[in-house]
Amino acid sequence: MTTTVERGQRLRLLLESMGPLGDALAHHEGREVLVFGGIPGEEVIAEVVRYPKRYIAAQVVEVVTPSPHRVATPCPYVGDCTGCQWQHISYDHQLHLKREAVLDALHKVGGLSEIPVPPTLPSDQQFGYRNHARFTIGPEGRLGFVHRERRRFVDIQRCLLMDPWINETLDALQGRCGETTQLSMRYGSSTGEWLIQPTLKSTEVPLETGQKHYRERLLDTPFRIAASSFFQTNTGQAERLARLMLDALSLSGGEVVVDSYAGVGTFAALLAPHAARVIAIEESASAIQDAEQNLAAFSNVEIRPGKTEDVLDGLDMPVDAAIVDPPRVGCHPRTLESLMRLAPPRLVYISCDPVSLARDLKILSDGPYRVESVQPVDMFPQTHHVECLTTLTLKSPASPAAAAAAAVSASAPASIEPAAGDIILASASPRRLWILERAGVSVTVRPSPDPETPQPGEPEAQVEAAALAKARSVATPAQSGLVLGADTVVVDGDTVLGKPRDREEALHMLRRLRGRQHRVLTAVAVVDAASGRTRSAVRESRVTMRPYTDDEMEAYVASGAAQDKAGAYAIQDPGFHPVAALDGCYLNVVGLPLCSTISLLREACATLDHVAAPQECAGCPLREPAQ
Repeated sequence: MTTTVERGQRLRLLLESMGPLGDALAHHEGREVLVFGGIPGEEVIAEVVRYPKRYIAAQVVEVVTPSPHRVATPCPYVGDCTGCQWQHISYDHQLHLKREAVLDALHKVGGLSEIPVPPTLPSDQQFGYRNHARFTIGPEGRLGFVHRERRRFVDIQRCLLMDPWINETLDALQGRCGETTQLSMRYGSSTGEWLIQPTLKSTEVPLETGQKHYRERLLDTPFRIAASSFFQTNTGQAERLARLMLDALSLSGGEVVVDSYAGVGTFAALLAPHAARVIAIEESASAIQDAEQNLAAFSNVEIRPGKTEDVLDGLDMPVDAAIVDPPRVGCHPRTLESLMRLAPPRLVYISCDPVSLARDLKILSDGPYRVESVQPVDMFPQTHHVECLTTLTLKSPASPAAAAAAAVSASAPASIEPAAGDIILASASPRRLWILERAGVSVTVRPSPDPETPQPGEPEAQVEAAALAKARSVATPAQSGLVLGADTVVVDGDTVLGKPRDREEALHMLRRLRGRQHRVLTAVAVVDAASGRTRSAVRESRVTMRPYTDDEMEAYVASGAAQDKAGAYAIQDPGFHPVAALDGCYLNVVGLPLCSTISLLREACATLDHVAAPQECAGCPLREPAQ
């Protein structure tokens, strides 16, 4: 019989392997233990930090048998702050572990075991490399971070990963930021320009804040970056990545190149001197504004605003080379379909997530492409994160039409046909996947290929129709399995608020919700792909927002965290924490009510014997005992 563990209990563990979040993995009486501060092969004493039903979170307090790769940690906050997962591991071994993580994902997720994966390229700076910091504000206006599992605020004097300027500024601002709940700093290491958001009004603040953008240089090319725009956090390694990209494409000057997910125009600007024409695709309004300035000097660059999958779908011209640098969730299925239809002879895929990379490479390699190599690049020393630059070429010099036909026939079943009994999540939302994984529900992610469009009718009918449409769009070509779709909207009075299109719309949503109560509706739909039978349910939660300030809103929106959230907020955000009170299901507001989801899946005869309700569901009168 399994005994109950308690917070603070100490376990003697043999660490077996490395987990996906940089924790070492062990087992205790049949339960998985995620151990912060461990190295595979070690025997340790670990203290229990948290214990949801599916796993135990623990932290090393004593090393019984140390690994030869263990080193002393220079940071005094290791263990209290979980931002650095691997400071206790020698840098050479960090590089080895990152390559192993890439190989593991390629093999297990993509079924790709013969692809060359060279050693991880090291960073010249192992510390002091980050040009961007986001701090939580604690008691008395102190700046710090929040422990990932304990959720405790950690007051810090300096962060060893940050650029020295950020640490100097951190020291100058300590104890002077009580007017906000979070603060973002960005610094141009080659220009000396900085950005601090939000605007701090206190006369005690010794430097200018509230900048809307700052400037940085990569490979001697200047870039303007807005507060809400993405830019690589390691400037030196970003330049290295850019050189690798240019070498991989090996342009002669006469090519047409597509830069998908172009952001502020970084790669497009670096490609422009080497190509005849560059088409830059971007959907973020703030990034487009930056790109328009950054690319103004290049007459051969054209910016096409919109979602990558939509713009590529309408592209009908010969393309000689392409770059994709998608967010962590990877490429939309329609993006991959369009790339295979266009069949550029040279393709570079840059990814910060080995799992989504492996999934997409499987689809491309089942189509017209051959994966030449996957080069890991260490953009984030002392952490488990790894960037990869993948080079792909066409398998044969076939015409674009022939390549497109091969892509359609080869990729359609590989990208969507599940094995019998699989549960397919028709959503790219990392929050919905997180909820299901924490509950022990294994799913295959196949985002809906159809764009999200408003549905007619009352809010409940709208959200239910949208969830069903997502599930059906994925289920139609499949032969078996259960397809799970979901849609979340915020309803303020009679107005349905979806995801904001840009910064201005996000601020507008947050202003209208401030200090008031609104409804959050999430619809869940399950479609049996074989029979076409559907099941659906809608859950409602009532949310009261706190009276956050304009500056708090500005900082939250500037961080980019509002852009993919219904109503422009996340209830779980640890810095902004916008919600004052909640009546109803917490996970419903996050994006997936677990009880409704499990009930619908069980009605559809899914096997869910070991589903574990997360801590957020404790005490809920609606959840079934079996959860």
